[in-house]
Amino acid sequence: MTTHRSIALLSRIKPVVNAIALRNAVAVIVDHRSGGQYAAFQIDRRTLGVVSSRNISSNSSSRPPDTSLFVPLSIKSEQSGDGSVGAELTKPLDKNEILKILNRFYKRKEMQKLAGEHGLDARLFHQAFVSFRKYVLEAGTLGADLHIILSDICCGAGHIDDIYPYFMRHAKQIFPMLDCMDDLRKISDLRVPANWYPEARAIQRKVIFHAGPTNSGKTHHAIQRYLAAKSAVYCGPLKLLAHEIFEKSNNAGVPCDLVTGEERTFVDPEGRQAGHVACTIEMCSVTTPYEVAVIDEIQMIRDLSRGWAWTRALLGLCAQEIHVCGEAAAINFVTELMYSTGEEVEVHNYKRLTPFSVLDHAVESLDNLRPGDCIVCFSKNDIYSISRQIEVRGKECAVIYGSLPPGTKLAQAKKFNDPDNPCKILIATDAIGMGLNLSIKRIIFNSLMKPNINEKGEKEMDIISTSQALQIAGRAGRFSSAFKEGEVTTMHRDDLPVLKDILSRAVEPIETAGLHPTAEQIEMFAYHLPEASLSNLVDIFVSLSQVDGLYFVCNIEDFKFLADMIQHIPLNLRSRYVFCTAPINKKQPFVCTSFLKFARQFSRDEPLTFNWVCRHISWPLAPPRNLKDLVHLEAVHDVLDLYLWLSYRFMDMFPDANLVRDIQKELDDTIQEGVRNITRLIRASDPHANSSKLPEPQGPRPQAQRKGRGPKVLGARAEQREVDKSLISRLVQDGLLTPDLLQQLRMEWLEQQGSHRQTGKGTRGTTNKGKKEKK
Repeated sequence: MTTHRSIALLSRIKPVVNAIALRNAVAVIVDHRSGGQYAAFQIDRRTLGVVSSRNISSNSSSRPPDTSLFVPLSIKSEQSGDGSVGAELTKPLDKNEILKILNRFYKRKEMQKLAGEHGLDARLFHQAFVSFRKYVLEAGTLGADLHIILSDICCGAGHIDDIYPYFMRHAKQIFPMLDCMDDLRKISDLRVPANWYPEARAIQRKVIFHAGPTNSGKTHHAIQRYLAAKSAVYCGPLKLLAHEIFEKSNNAGVPCDLVTGEERTFVDPEGRQAGHVACTIEMCSVTTPYEVAVIDEIQMIRDLSRGWAWTRALLGLCAQEIHVCGEAAAINFVTELMYSTGEEVEVHNYKRLTPFSVLDHAVESLDNLRPGDCIVCFSKNDIYSISRQIEVRGKECAVIYGSLPPGTKLAQAKKFNDPDNPCKILIATDAIGMGLNLSIKRIIFNSLMKPNINEKGEKEMDIISTSQALQIAGRAGRFSSAFKEGEVTTMHRDDLPVLKDILSRAVEPIETAGLHPTAEQIEMFAYHLPEASLSNLVDIFVSLSQVDGLYFVCNIEDFKFLADMIQHIPLNLRSRYVFCTAPINKKQPFVCTSFLKFARQFSRDEPLTFNWVCRHISWPLAPPRNLKDLVHLEAVHDVLDLYLWLSYRFMDMFPDANLVRDIQKELDDTIQEGVRNITRLIRASDPHANSSKLPEPQGPRPQAQRKGRGPKVLGARAEQREVDKSLISRLVQDGLLTPDLLQQLRMEWLEQQGSHRQTGKGTRGTTNKGKKEKK
């Protein structure tokens, strides 16, 4: 019996022995007699499990991580396995005394410096200390080793710095990334993306760059080589472009499949893959061998959101010939990028087939419109307003904007191009810049201010770039259209010199290409940080990522938006990642709600059947009676697109893709009918609107627009609501008022109102008199 008790006592005293050894080791860490000079140290992990020498060595990575992204894990104050051994061998701890000791430890500059050498900057040190203090004070019983250390310090037998290893052990429990920072940096090292594609590196590819402006025939020459090849892939930025090549190839007798995010069409009745495929660039395969590959609109490689897809295609396509089409501004960059793969670039330059000229006068009034005119707006509100005003003048117009389904866009383009159709005027956003063949004589810029997404994912209003202006202006006078020469001008007189200045500048050369973390990289991150949310994982990945001067990490705000939306839904990491890469319009509440319901149903392992979808969207849907109905139908079309997109990634859970595609075609027809009657919908939405005349510009336009870059209006607040026509929104849209200035005006107004209330009636009377004098 005594033997068993001795063994039990020895097992309980083992932590005490560890504590004594730890105290001796700590003496090596801090030499009190030398004023806190530090020496490199290593504590035996087999004995203590506290600090690893691997983490002591300085990381050779360039920049420190953004520790604001490190979310501490919560550690429960559970009963220690040592029971009350520490209290039995020493005495119970006085919590007030312990609090004083811990606060003294926190104020020790030497401890803060030592913690900083192990990855705890001031922010993390504070968070770790708060958590450690809470743990120590709220724990029912502490581990024997920590209990004895604290007891010795209370009795004057130990030094306050002896707490450090236990503090670091706790810090690494709540910040697990501290223990694997080197591994995380290696995973997020994006400096040599060419090595991600071993199949492409195993062959010597020939790169041909077809450079030229819009309507120069550059893509035509690349497609001729595409059609002549035994096998080929076309990679375009839009579904419309992929459809166009798909139809052109099959009409030429070259069997071609179509692959987009939402659609797979195989020309072979038995589903065998054809030698040719036309796809959206995100969907191209980097493992399938081809004789020829065509990458269209290569200048989009610098796009802040989608640039990664062009980088992946350019570096990864496994084809003997890579035909790249785009602006000449990308030639030097693509050539430099190919140095990293050891591949030479052959450049073919093209000139515009038909000229276009910038007119010396603005249109100024809708009464001066002519057949073949296209008014370009950067707001749906402007499209609605102008189309109504044109109808009042007895003219018919076609309408094209980005959120319309592809079928509706094509129908409106056909209506405008048809010489026998009375519709001779087009109102469009910059959606006409790519993917549609239009017979336009004159491009008229209604405004030069366009909402853009900056590097931080924020929306800002800015003057269009030279590249954007040329892309849009180039739609005038197409080679295959009825107009052999194009004209470009503005609606407002004061915008014309600004437009001429923009078009006279050289296009800014492309200097960087986009990258995006892959599912495999995020999975490796999650292995080291299993408790982190997907949004937090991606944030930390970008923070630690290393890229060389040729690349940048694409904007991940949309990805994080979706990740945060479904964080509470139980999904495995790969499925969660796929859901978050879905291309949805986050500005549409119904689309976001549908996305959430899709994810929830998926997590329950319940298939999303055709009947379930019909119940969700309330199918069948009535034709739109006003603009609100039309916007909802567009959102429903996006929801069906989302279903089809997911159906090709989770076929068993989204089994009724064909049935959904059938009702989507019916919905497209309904939307087409609504757009054909858009002026009637506008009247129903705003029956009291006075649209007899286009508002004339009053006074000079903002002086800032005459400079190279216009005034920036940051934030999504700059975006107008669907039918909001307030003075403030128009001032913000035109760049005359920024949100910051608006906020300042509101604050001054509130302060003025507050002072009025405080000074009483007499002062109010004086103030009113002053106001009259100002008026």
